[in-house]
Amino acid sequence: MKRSLKYLLICALASGSLHFPACAQQQTVDNNLFSAGYAAAFIGGLYDAFYPYRQLKLYGDFGLGAPDKVDGELIMLNGKLYQSRANGETIPASDTAKTPYAVVCFFYPAMVFKPGKAMDKVALFHYLDSVLANQNGIYAIHIKGTFGYVKTRAFPPVTQKPYLPLAQMLERQHFFEFHKIKGDFVGFRIPTFLEGQLISGYHFHFLSDTKDNGGHLIDLMTGDITIEVEMLNNYTINIPQTADFNNFDFKKDRTQEIKSVENGKKQ
Repeated sequence: MKRSLKYLLICALASGSLHFPACAQQQTVDNNLFSAGYAAAFIGGLYDAFYPYRQLKLYGDFGLGAPDKVDGELIMLNGKLYQSRANGETIPASDTAKTPYAVVCFFYPAMVFKPGKAMDKVALFHYLDSVLANQNGIYAIHIKGTFGYVKTRAFPPVTQKPYLPLAQMLERQHFFEFHKIKGDFVGFRIPTFLEGQLISGYHFHFLSDTKDNGGHLIDLMTGDITIEVEMLNNYTINIPQTADFNNFDFKKDRTQEIKSVENGKKQ
């Protein structure tokens, strides 16, 4: 019932009325991963925003992405967007802003896990691999609770075109470390066959309970955590209709660049 109501609300927002004959396609929103932008293009330097946050919320209440011109990191939790900036502050994001790249879904967790042991990032990802059986599945993952240690990063804004690819900006990253902190990790595990369109493997952004700290996950040590998971069986993408995207060179293999950016260091 809740999902049906969500479809109606989405159609009403999209059409500006309560008449829905043109909104049948909105039913793909549920159990669907939606991407605004193309990961390899973003990693390769397409940082100019094109997709409105307000529109993004029609396709999800849970997700992550990047602000305009890479001024930090984005996280969406419970339908609210936050921006973790390179100066260390995390603030609510304005609905009037836009993103160059983001992935979102409506989150309805069907699986819940309580590991009951402390784990670093490597151990956590191994644990997730052990309970998420479909190696080619798309998983939305919410990790909440206490953490003994969290290390995040945010990129500073770029100012001059042509922009450098993110892998060439690693020395500009700003890192943040937190100890004994409560919060949420929002993220996804993306299968290899979607590499390029999305960032394959695990990708998480952090938001503290106080909503004033966050960033892209670099490292952690878990405490008492709960892991909620939903497997998504649809994927849609909004392709940028910009001159930069139309002229972007997709022939270059950016697999190693994506890994470097995801881990915050050269591979």
